Amino acid sequence: MNFEQFVLAHEPAIRLGCFLGVFALVALWEVAAPRRALTVSKTLRWASNLGLVVLNTVLLRLIFPLAAVGMAAFCAEHGWGLINHFALPFWLAVPLAVIAMDFVIWLQHVMVHAVPALWRLHRVHHADLDYDVTTGARFHPIEIVLSMLIKFATIVVLGPPVVAVVIFEVLLNATAMFNHGNIRLPPALDRVLRRFVVTPDMHRVHHSVEDDEANSNFGFNLPWWDRLFGTYRDQPRAGHVGMTIGIHGHADPREVDRLDGMLILPFKGEVTDYAINRRDWSGGAAE
Repeated sequence: MNFEQFVLAHEPAIRLGCFLGVFALVALWEVAAPRRALTVSKTLRWASNLGLVVLNTVLLRLIFPLAAVGMAAFCAEHGWGLINHFALPFWLAVPLAVIAMDFVIWLQHVMVHAVPALWRLHRVHHADLDYDVTTGARFHPIEIVLSMLIKFATIVVLGPPVVAVVIFEVLLNATAMFNHGNIRLPPALDRVLRRFVVTPDMHRVHHSVEDDEANSNFGFNLPWWDRLFGTYRDQPRAGHVGMTIGIHGHADPREVDRLDGMLILPFKGEVTDYAINRRDWSGGAAE
C-alpha cells in the first residue's frame, strides 16, 4: 500500500481525529481567552449546532459514500483533470491543488451571498446569535449537499492528488473552527497572521448584522482572495465587542439557535434588501 492508498483508506479517521483535536483546542482557548461575552445559552447553541454537524455528516456519507477523496481517486485512475492531463509533479500538484480549491470555496461563498435562493440556505450559518467554534460547522444540509457537488465538479476539472484533497479538507475544517473561535489574539499577532490565514477578528466582521460588513471577508482559510478582489475589510465599525452578530429580522434564539428552527429557516419569509454590492465604507472602524 503506497502513501496515497493509505490516505484514501484512512481518510475518515484522519479527518475525524483532526476535527476533534482542533475543536477541543479552540473550545479550551475560548474559555481561557474569550473575545466577546456570549448572549445565548451555550447548551442550546452547542446541542443544535453540533446536532446539525452530525446530521450533515450522516447525510453526506449516505449520499456520497466515497466523498471528495473518492472522486479524486477516480479522476486519477482515469486521467481526468488538468493536473493529471499535464502530469504535474507531486510536489507542485499538491500545493497548487490546495490553493485552487480554496479559491473555488471563496467563489462559492461569494455566490451564496449573491444569489437570493442560495442566501436563503446560507443565512442559517449567519443567523447564529453568538460566534464561537461551533458556528464554523453550522450549515443547512441542502447547502452542504450543494457544496459537495461543487467540490466534485472542481475535482473533475482540476484532477488533484488524493493527498491534496485530504489536506484541503483538514485545513478547511481546522481553519473554519479557528476563525470562528470566540478567542482573543494579541493585535500584533493578528496583524501578522491575517497575512497568511483568516483570523477570528478578520472573519468575525463577516458575521456582522450590518449588510456591508457581512458582504466582506469571505475567506475561510487563505486571506489573499479578499485582498485581491477588493472584499477585504479590516475591522467592524462598532468594534469586535460592540458589533451585533446575526442577520436582520432574526433575533429569537428559538428560531435561529434551535435545530428545528435552523432546518426550516430557509423556507420562511422573503429575503429582501440584502444586496451584495451594498458596501458603505464610511464611518471608519473601531477596536
